Amino acid sequence: MSKKIAILATHGFEESELSSPKEYLEQQGWTAHIISPESGTIKAWTEKDWGKDYNVDKTLDEVSASEYHALVLPGGVINPDQLRTNEKALDFVRDFFRQQKPVAAICHGPQILINAEVVEGRNLTSVNSISKDLKNAGAHWEDSEVVVDNGLVTSRTPKDLPAFNAKMVEEIKEGKHEEQTL
Repeated sequence: MSKKIAILATHGFEESELSSPKEYLEQQGWTAHIISPESGTIKAWTEKDWGKDYNVDKTLDEVSASEYHALVLPGGVINPDQLRTNEKALDFVRDFFRQQKPVAAICHGPQILINAEVVEGRNLTSVNSISKDLKNAGAHWEDSEVVVDNGLVTSRTPKDLPAFNAKMVEEIKEGKHEEQTL
């Protein structure tokens, strides 16, 4: 069955954390759209410097969660910091939880989930530097390559991408998760 996945990002996303999941989703025969607050292109961050530009498929103003089967939140330091203060982005994220759809976040990506107020009581992981933020928001944080909690898939860093991608696809194939709520 064909699926359509939203990847929410803006300038400063960690390149591998967008490109690897996008490629893996497309290998399943699915469509992966890059959704951003701005149109045109967004610039990747590649470890220690700016990377290449990626085309934005749709802006937040042009989409709704109901059009997609799942959501992916790549990390990087700049990207989540920008998105977690964008109300349209936070509403978009919350709608995936309201609709009980799978959400996958890696590295600093869970910072967006904190501001969307969807982590309380949930099991997840992230890059270690935001573990206290997640705990303070009520999450149960653990240092594992991938953690799955009723449709919410999280991982730590680019080295965890193989496990992250596999679990993300598994959860998307399962579809809606009744426990995936606000």
